[in-house]
Amino acid sequence: MARTVLLLAGTAEAVELARRAAALPDLRVIVSLAGRTRDPVRPPGDIRVGGFGGAAALARFIESEKIAAVIDATHPFATRISANAAAAAAEAGRPRLVLTRPPWTPTAGDRWQMVADAAAAAAALAPGARAFLTTGRRDMAAFATRADVHYVVRLIDPPAMPLSLPHFDLTLGRGPFAVADERALLAAHNIDVVVTKYSGGPASRPKLDAAREAAIPVILIDRPPPPAGETVTTVDAALAWLAALA
Repeated sequence: MARTVLLLAGTAEAVELARRAAALPDLRVIVSLAGRTRDPVRPPGDIRVGGFGGAAALARFIESEKIAAVIDATHPFATRISANAAAAAAEAGRPRLVLTRPPWTPTAGDRWQMVADAAAAAAALAPGARAFLTTGRRDMAAFATRADVHYVVRLIDPPAMPLSLPHFDLTLGRGPFAVADERALLAAHNIDVVVTKYSGGPASRPKLDAAREAAIPVILIDRPPPPAGETVTTVDAALAWLAALA
């Protein structure tokens, strides 16, 4: 009988895991997407879009779908779903694995400043800065307090509502991005500081490499504490965990 695994997705690593897990025998993968982007990458598996309604509802879903195990491969900043996944898996008595991106490490020439949150990132901007902002829509309000700063905001989808920033240009795009493209964007907009989340992984690293080449400082919003539980940082390790399930 096929085992069923719930994969909480939303990252490139989750897509790769779903694609490779599809080749494993006797395994059904339910891929859960948050639904925050209009045209998400849909990997192999049974796709489910939208939230569950909290930890208790997720536990009921695990029971009703006879989920054998849960893999949390969400974004490192997706704290709510990760907390709900931990609580739901514990309530349902199912094993849970966290697949998280390895954090970035600085190299010679990187000018990184780590801050606690978006408000601290906004406060750290120099007067009159031209900032490349890639933190996502949810943090826009914190940066709206800096009317002296001009932002270049990159989003995946056009915003449903106008951004609250006083001065900005909007660019749309879905990663991964090449270093050459990031270099060209920084130069075209006369960017003098990059603001992003300390999400880790190779897909988002090119903007940091382009900033280093141009001697541009980077303000990094630090990761929240990782969820408790067994954690791996590679798709290979997650596949090995899956293969070892009874």
